[in-house]
Amino acid sequence: MTSSGNPTLRQQRLGLELRKLRESAGLTSTAAAARVGVNQAHMSRIEAGRYPVSAERVRAFARAYTCSDQGLIEALAGMTGRRVRGWWQEYRDILPPNMLDLAETEHHSTAMRIASVIHIPGLLQTADYVRALADNSVPPLAPHEVEHRVSYRIKRQVVVYGQQAIPLTAIVHEAALRMGVGGPAAARAQLRHLIEASTRENISVLVIPFGAGTLPGSGQSIVYCSAIVPQLDTVQLDTYHGSEFLDAQAQLVKYQKVLDLMEACALDPVKSRDLIARIGKDI
Repeated sequence: MTSSGNPTLRQQRLGLELRKLRESAGLTSTAAAARVGVNQAHMSRIEAGRYPVSAERVRAFARAYTCSDQGLIEALAGMTGRRVRGWWQEYRDILPPNMLDLAETEHHSTAMRIASVIHIPGLLQTADYVRALADNSVPPLAPHEVEHRVSYRIKRQVVVYGQQAIPLTAIVHEAALRMGVGGPAAARAQLRHLIEASTRENISVLVIPFGAGTLPGSGQSIVYCSAIVPQLDTVQLDTYHGSEFLDAQAQLVKYQKVLDLMEACALDPVKSRDLIARIGKDI
């Protein structure tokens, strides 16, 4: 196996979790390397996600660190091997790496919760809606760059529309429904699409009405991706400089609580659909 000069977020996460196990065992990198029969430089590359590691090696690390959490061990073993050749790989060198990391994270998720105040969540956007957002990027994007983002965003939606669709809870503020992105026709089509999506068994759309008052947190877009085991959950936040990914336990607990509070402010699925339909008639 050869080193990876540009590890994916998933590869980095595997290395980070192995380091956490080592530190929990109270071992230095040098001592741990000696226990599993590798040199210290090799150990450092593994923990940085820059060197592929086998499932059997992960289990050997777990034994050396006296980790008894079998669910976590097997989840980490499942993250091993070479980079998955997912559909997002076709966008490598075309789109920013953090966009590919998000697609890969979603691909491996078991469920997702999303909260959005200003925009419709990406996994529920229409092509025209995506295009209108991309057309207003800062700095401006060339036409072909816009189309790359449109096709990428639509392909991401396989996680909720495909044969192996996962559960999605989308918490959307009324403000996002009334933004009119792309003009009246595109906005109405987007709301119809949102209503249709909300009738799917795996998708729940919950609308926070203006009357709910002050929201918890800063109102930023939050994507919470659940993993096979809770320790491997990931939070993605949208920022002006791109995606930010969080995985520390305290951060995961914080954003779970924020999402719980936002969901408590929202209407139930039926009332949410009714409100979306009324807004569509007003546009």
